[in-house]
Amino acid sequence: MYKVKINGQDAVAVSLSEGQATIDEQQTPWDICPLPDGRLSILMGAKSYNAYLVAVDKQKKELTLRVNGAEYQLTVQEPIDLLLQKMGMNMNLAKKAEAIKAPMPGLVLTIMAKEGQALKKGDPVLILEAMKMENVFKAPEDAVVKSIKIKAGQAVEKGAVLIELA
Repeated sequence: MYKVKINGQDAVAVSLSEGQATIDEQQTPWDICPLPDGRLSILMGAKSYNAYLVAVDKQKKELTLRVNGAEYQLTVQEPIDLLLQKMGMNMNLAKKAEAIKAPMPGLVLTIMAKEGQALKKGDPVLILEAMKMENVFKAPEDAVVKSIKIKAGQAVEKGAVLIELA
């Protein structure tokens, strides 16, 4: 059994077997078939759906699925994740936040974060000008700013650590 969150809503219990899906203890016939163009044809009960896998993050166990034109964010907990959570060993909490590094040489224009600041995934933290373009760097995950290694107006090289996260 898997626990699946769709668009951040409450998780539903999902079990899949050959020709049968059980979703929160309700059984329904189902089938999935990959199509040559990369789409998926899904039959669920008496309904047919066209789906396309937009993005997959295996580490976070998240995927984005476009079904009949609407996008859905899914977060999947496998049986081992559920067991570890039940034992009080949440593996996501054990992951260390990675530092934000310069992907190319550039000039730091603005630093929006401060040391000790709590960041949510997607919060803007700095702007780096590279190749005459302004690039906004965002927090890759929920984290706290441990230290800021650069100053506004400073030139940086590729791979330089800009901000350390904790």
